[in-house]
Parts: sequence; structure tokens; C-alpha cells
Amino acid sequence: MKTLPKWIRDRLFLFSVVIPTALAFLYYGFIAADVYISESRFVVRSPERQTTSPLGLILKGAGISRAQDDAFVVQDYILSRDAMLTLEKELGIKSAYSRPNGDFLGRFPGLDWDDSLENFYRYYQKVVAVQLDPSSSIATLTVRAFTAEEAQKINQRLLDHAEELVNRLNKRAQEDMIRFAENEVAKAEAKARQAALALADYRNRENVINPEQQAVIPLQQIAKLQEELINTQTQIAQLEQLARNNPQLPVLRKQAEMLKAEIERVSANIAGAVDKSLASKSAEFQRLALEKEFADKMLASAMSSLELARNEAQRQQLYLEHISAPSFPDAAMEPRRVRNILAVFLMGLVMWGVLSLTVAAVKEHVD
Repeated sequence: MKTLPKWIRDRLFLFSVVIPTALAFLYYGFIAADVYISESRFVVRSPERQTTSPLGLILKGAGISRAQDDAFVVQDYILSRDAMLTLEKELGIKSAYSRPNGDFLGRFPGLDWDDSLENFYRYYQKVVAVQLDPSSSIATLTVRAFTAEEAQKINQRLLDHAEELVNRLNKRAQEDMIRFAENEVAKAEAKARQAALALADYRNRENVINPEQQAVIPLQQIAKLQEELINTQTQIAQLEQLARNNPQLPVLRKQAEMLKAEIERVSANIAGAVDKSLASKSAEFQRLALEKEFADKMLASAMSSLELARNEAQRQQLYLEHISAPSFPDAAMEPRRVRNILAVFLMGLVMWGVLSLTVAAVKEHVD
């Protein structure tokens, strides 16, 4: 491969190394504004409790555990347009990032001269960052600004609004839990009331209180009548064998017939084929009584769940715990002037070498 002429190599070196390095030295040495970084760390935790009740599956309980999903919610909120608009309303961050103390490349709106909120939202996502450690669920919030005071102030306000968000989530969860429990109690009360009214209506319509309990006295009466019938029949049998012409026989036979008729009548009231017998009323009564008992138990369970929900509502469901408060940077962390200048110089050398080889190869091919 032929060697490039010196004037070509000099021009390539000038445009790929010298000029970019000089521009980087000029920018980072004299133009680039200092950038201060405020950092804070927090973690979102939630209660956790072992429970087997239906409502308990909704109501998380007693120990403290990490709530990584909720940490993602806080992360998304901090980087959201709502958070940006809130900071703009409270602190005027758009004007703060547009001040002359920031260089023409670093401040808003930069070189595109678009000062819309859409463009500022993209800029906001560059100066505010949230990193979440998946193993520990610790979130690190970093805010870049052209003054240490503004960086710390913005960081603190974002933490405050994140905590307000967690409190709103707590309040919403508590209201939902109580509303759910109250709705269940209202439904259980309606069912219990309906079951009680149905049972009372049946008692009034059929003139019965409790068929099983009301059947006890007639059964005792039947037992006594049967005992008297047996004694009467025994007497009749004895007289027929010993004194068939005894004048008491017709009386005893009449008495036996009356006892049989009374037994049939009382038995018919208890378990006869007629619709008004106690046995025919017992099945419907038992069904209504069972429905009322079940409704009462459901009402008691719903009221217990409501009490549990109210007790749970008094506890905080989520906690945003500050691990480290927003720092007040006493020195600018960016830009890294020397490192950036060296990076431009090294990249220029690489580019110069690549261009030199490319131009030499093309020239040799042409020749």
C-alpha cells in the first residue's frame, strides 16, 4: 500500500483530530456550564399478613415487606408529565433550566429553539432520573441542575410529591376496602331481612310457629289415647270371654270406637294428607328457617369483615421510607471536562487512522 502524501495526511489529521479536539477544549474549558447533581434514595414498603378469610385476601396485613410494584408506580410518577407540570407550577423549573447560567447546548431549549412543553418534557427526562435496584427495591433519584440549590430543591419536591402519591394510594385502598365491606354488609342485611320477612309471613299465613315443636303435645296426646285404647280393648276381650252378656260391653266398644276416631283425627293434624297438617307445613318451614339461619350467618360474617376493614383502614398500607435525604452538592459533578476532551482526542485519532487507511486504499486502487 502506497504512503499518502504529507499534505493529505496533514489535512486529515487537522480535520479529524486537531479541530475536534480544539472545539472540545474550547467548549469544555470555557463554555460548558457546571452541572450539580443532587441524589436521594428511598424504598416503598407495604404491610403483609397471612390470612385465610375472603376479605383477608384483599386486606394485606401485619409484617413489613418490599412493595416493588408500588416502587415502579412511584418511579413512573416522578418521570411523568404530571410531576413536571407540578414542579413547573411550584418552582418554575422551565425558566430555571433556561437561564443564562447554563451553556447554549446544556440549557433548555438548546439548539432547536423549541420551547414547547412537549420539548421541555423530553428535556425533563434527561435531567431527572430514577433507578430501581431489583434486588433491594431501593430507588435512587438523581436531579441535575445548574445550581446546587435548585438540584436539591427539585429533588426534595419530587420526594414530597412521591410521598403524597403513596398517601393517595393508601387512602384510595382504604376507601375501597371499607366500601367493599359496607356493600357486602348491605347485601347481607337485605337478604337477612328478606328471609326473616318470608318466615314471618309463612307463620302468619299458616298459623304455625314451629311445626316440630307444635307436634310434641299432639304426639303425647296420641300416646295417651293409644294407651287408653289398649286398656279398653283388653277389657272388651276379657268380658267377651268371661261374660258376653255383660251390659258394659256396648259401652266399652263405643269407647274404643271413640278413641280410634280421636287418634285418627289427631294423627291427621300431625301427618295427614291434608295441606294443613303439621307434617306438610314442616318442609316449607324448615326451608325458610334454614334460609334465615344462613342469611344471619352471612350478615354476621359481613359485619365482622367490615370491622376488620375499618381496623385495617387505620393502618398505613404503603410506606415511602427515606434512606438518604436529597444531597446538597458542594461541587459540580458534570461535565467531566478533562475526560471529555481526552475522549474527543482519542476518537479523533481513531477516525484519523481509519480515514488514512481508507484514502490510501482508494488511491492505490485508482492508481
